[in-house]
Amino acid sequence: MLQAIVFDFDGTILETEGPDFQSWQEIFDAHGGELTLDEWIQCVGGAPVGFDPFAILEGQTGVVLDRIATHLARRKRVVDLIEQQSPMPGVEALIAAAQAAGMGLAVASSSPSVWVEGNLQRLGLRHHFQAVRTADDVERVKPDPTLYRLAAAALGSSPERTLAIEDSRTGMLAAKGAGLHCVVVPNSVTQFSDFSQADLRLNSLADLTPQALFERF
Repeated sequence: MLQAIVFDFDGTILETEGPDFQSWQEIFDAHGGELTLDEWIQCVGGAPVGFDPFAILEGQTGVVLDRIATHLARRKRVVDLIEQQSPMPGVEALIAAAQAAGMGLAVASSSPSVWVEGNLQRLGLRHHFQAVRTADDVERVKPDPTLYRLAAAALGSSPERTLAIEDSRTGMLAAKGAGLHCVVVPNSVTQFSDFSQADLRLNSLADLTPQALFERF
């Protein structure tokens, strides 16, 4: 029987992956370049090791951008797009059902604390989670399993009785590496990744009632 659920944040609780990708696509389009989904998928769900979209654009077009100004403008565009988003379908229902069943709830995210905490507060969800573990709490983010180990430990739950909700392959690998069960709900960016190690794949959390989900584990 499950004791706890640990949610990823970006792309799982809130659709942030799509806006992030869209903002870069707009920059590439404006300068005559092209950023493919295959290239972008390298940085989804964890640290963008060796991924430099500025270098990709410069290599394609020869255009050298002011990186600081472009970064600031892009981040504003991402925030504007994200602030139009509500929690992903099924998230609030699952949170409510887990609480009613006496389960602990946590967030494990590779993003900085200020980003995760700020958006959870804005969405009115922060008070539901007993623990939030982010990139600020670890030396290595996902796919390293430490974030999930810390989140489960903070809830006093054993890994085998803890369920992770993820949207990316790197997140899935982190959860499975920590010994958790993992349900994957891919988003528009991650849908073509290899999720063969997931315990369950859904198109949306709303596709399965919380009770049916609990019974699976």
